Amino acid sequence: MALHTRICELFEIQVPIVLAGMGGASTPDLAAAVSNAGGLGILGAAACGPNQLRAWIVRTRELTDKPFGVDTLLPASVRRGSLEPRKGPSPLDQLPAHKAFAKEFMEREGLADLPPMDQARQSGFGNELDRGGPAPLTKEFFEAQMEVVIEERVPVYAAGLGNPGPYVDRLHANGTKVMAVVGQTYHARQVAEAGIDAIVAQGHDGGGHNAPVGTMALIPQVKDAVGDLPVLGAGAIADGRSVAAALMLGAEGVWVGTAFLATHEAGILDFQKQALVEGSDASTTISRSITGKPARVIRSKWTQAWEEGDLAPLPMPYQSMIAMPVLAAAMRAARGDVAPGFAGQGLGLIRQVRSAAEVLEDLVKGAERALSTGASLC
Repeated sequence: MALHTRICELFEIQVPIVLAGMGGASTPDLAAAVSNAGGLGILGAAACGPNQLRAWIVRTRELTDKPFGVDTLLPASVRRGSLEPRKGPSPLDQLPAHKAFAKEFMEREGLADLPPMDQARQSGFGNELDRGGPAPLTKEFFEAQMEVVIEERVPVYAAGLGNPGPYVDRLHANGTKVMAVVGQTYHARQVAEAGIDAIVAQGHDGGGHNAPVGTMALIPQVKDAVGDLPVLGAGAIADGRSVAAALMLGAEGVWVGTAFLATHEAGILDFQKQALVEGSDASTTISRSITGKPARVIRSKWTQAWEEGDLAPLPMPYQSMIAMPVLAAAMRAARGDVAPGFAGQGLGLIRQVRSAAEVLEDLVKGAERALSTGASLC
């Protein structure tokens, strides 16, 4: 059975496999490799300042003549114009206690504090091209990213967080197809009303920021909620069988992250790729300790410290100010027990580090086998 759906026509690709826009990992090398192999590569540009983002887009176009996309974040604070929470104490007042917690953790683990610019570089926010530009994860930062996406007329834009509604008309005027990642049906309805072209239904099983609803329950409910709008399934889709399952649940394509992290082209460190190979279905946890929002990560001493501590993580972007120095130092020291990275619950299906083209080929062939087997049982 040929793996071909409306998603292929929409994005002008050969197979309905889309690389998840994983910040720092979905680099031009990885995005281009997925696009060249017949899927849709997406740049994980959440941490890219506007100048770095433009450079990434230019580089991707040098590596592939196939369609590709850009993923950024659009939290609700963009529309509010403020990153302060609507209720509760100000995160600014809580920063000293949280910084003290992080300092004590680093001393206990023997991690050396890095200079601020080195911290930023290690964490993906320190590109020299954007020195002096808008501060990361601020309203101005998000808006500057979107201006680049619009000016560069990228084939596809994906909002990894939030509603791209305010930008849809300008994106469509450039011929850009627009997606949004959702985790519940009410959000799916909101973004559908904004006139986007496809929805990614990402379940609780997935790595990074995800939903309170499991993937198997989420995909068909989102499909029912948005009618004829194409849906891509996401969350622990790490082999061909899970691709086939997503299609059977009503998706017309898949958004794959963890499986593509374990590739030569992925922009993560070698010890983090090794953590993926060594991980199992029990290796991940949901934690707010890195970004301030619930995210599925590989369990570590850092996530454990927050689970056992008395302080609650701060909201985005303030928790990143706490976590960045710690994780940057751990990455510089190749400490997989502190900074192993993000991953979904399909982690136990990862056996080795391969090329992105090999991973995509296995996803496609495995899905076709599974679908053929299922058809023969009916």
